[in-house]
Amino acid sequence: MPAPRTRALLLPVDPQRFVPTRERPVRAKSRHLEQDTEITPHSHAWAQVVVCASGVARITAGHSTYLVPAWRAVWIPPDIKHLVNVVEAAELRTLYVHQEAGRVGPGVPREADAAWRGCRVLEVSALLRELVLQMDVAMDGRGSMSAAALERERRLGELALDELRRAAPVRLGVDLPQDKRLRTLCEAVLQDPSRHATLEGWARETAASPRTVARLFRQQLDTSFGPWRQQVLLAHALRLAAQGRPMGLIAAELGYASPSAFSAMVRRAVGQPPSRFFATA
Repeated sequence: MPAPRTRALLLPVDPQRFVPTRERPVRAKSRHLEQDTEITPHSHAWAQVVVCASGVARITAGHSTYLVPAWRAVWIPPDIKHLVNVVEAAELRTLYVHQEAGRVGPGVPREADAAWRGCRVLEVSALLRELVLQMDVAMDGRGSMSAAALERERRLGELALDELRRAAPVRLGVDLPQDKRLRTLCEAVLQDPSRHATLEGWARETAASPRTVARLFRQQLDTSFGPWRQQVLLAHALRLAAQGRPMGLIAAELGYASPSAFSAMVRRAVGQPPSRFFATA
């Protein structure tokens, strides 16, 4: 049996170095992180957009966790504690958004504004991708900036906020329970979702009865085990697709009897065929 990997714990980069202000409402930074690195839990008074330019990161914020492959993004509102675990060596591009710009651009309807008060996974369009890359160059946080550079930063930030407002949300969040017994089971499923296909198999590992575990799922997460595990499988499928795995291999690795059965699950979960949903990956 291979030795367990050692997790490297890192502190967040000095938040004051990239803090957004009224004059500079959108700031950006990049950070390369090796596999099995964890950035310790933290929060701040501004919103944050975490984009994976490469690799895969697992971001836990609030009561949910998000497995984010290349060129998907996670929106984290102000004051929500979050941590980052690197599943595969990742290049993270982060945008920090000032509280007054936290509605992601002017003209957002009130009902749409409410959706931004919680964490969400977003598609990253080709334009937003380029803006993130350019903003990282323009907004590196080192030393003073010329008036021209500050104006470029402002314009890029305005465009990025507008593109974020238009970004399509992706149903990739996985809710996590507060109950310690169920949390342990859920973390095990997140690590290896295909080890057991049924609730009975996972319940045996935790020395709990399937009935008890099923009750905890309903009480803690307001769902049953099947739909919850489906979201985990979908997130892992996206990660495998980002590695260039064919759909047939992904289906087999996740325990599906056939590619057609896997395709049916994806269509039910996201309303799109796998060819479209995994295209960005």
